[in-house]
Amino acid sequence: MFSGCITALVTPFRKGRLDLGGLRSNVRFQLKNRVTGLLVAGSTGEAASLTEKEWDRAVTAVVKETRGRALVMVGAGTNNTAKSLKTVRRARQLGADAVLVVAPYYVKPTQEGLYRHYRTLAETVDIPIVVYNIPGRSAVNIQPSTIVRLVKDCPGIVAVKEASGNLDQATEIIGRCGDRVTVLSGDDSLTLPILAVGGKGVVSVVSNIVPQDVAMMVECHQAGDTDAAARMHHKLYPLIKAMFVETNPIPVKAAMDMLGMAAGDPRLPLVPLSDKARSLVKMRLKRYGLKPGK
Repeated sequence: MFSGCITALVTPFRKGRLDLGGLRSNVRFQLKNRVTGLLVAGSTGEAASLTEKEWDRAVTAVVKETRGRALVMVGAGTNNTAKSLKTVRRARQLGADAVLVVAPYYVKPTQEGLYRHYRTLAETVDIPIVVYNIPGRSAVNIQPSTIVRLVKDCPGIVAVKEASGNLDQATEIIGRCGDRVTVLSGDDSLTLPILAVGGKGVVSVVSNIVPQDVAMMVECHQAGDTDAAARMHHKLYPLIKAMFVETNPIPVKAAMDMLGMAAGDPRLPLVPLSDKARSLVKMRLKRYGLKPGK
């Protein structure tokens, strides 16, 4: 269930308003191109800028459009355990298959605080939980020893989205937890290395525009064709780096606009892609073989 290419969907806006038609169109594009799952209302989906009503509408639209053809995971983490519980419950009510719960940001809990936060969610709501470790955004690292405790004590914790940028950490989690938890890459550029040490897939940003290629890279590695997977990694790498030339999801939304996909400008405090970065993104799209317009 938690393997392959899971696309971290952008939330498209049109003139600053939620573009549900565009979101549904993007979901259809993903489903035609071999993805195994979709993440809605993650950081790539600008969850922090959505109202509760918009969050509900976006989740509902993705669940209905997907119709069980792929995993639907919903970003449901906050820096408040009680609020996170409410959000996790709501995701379950709306038909989500799983929730992605980021480490509580800004407040910098201790490892014991992180353990209790996730354990509270897992013991209270019956839905698979994917722990999201991204110290660059949350300012706290969920250590492998804490993951081991959670996996041992909480059957509902089924996977870790590992975005620390530290391959040693992913290796340690896999080595200590084995098949009891699935490790997913949270960094597109590290997907292949994480697969090589036992990871099962990726929650991907670049797959918003090239889902089939990301899915094929993972499939090739899983099938034992490591040479083909490596070729796909090297093909994707320059495009991946362009998607992070400025804060995600600014570049990927600009790239989608150039390709005629629904995206629109990000909401403040994020701003549209700078002219210099736009030139780089457009060049990388062309070199990849895509045809950017404006």
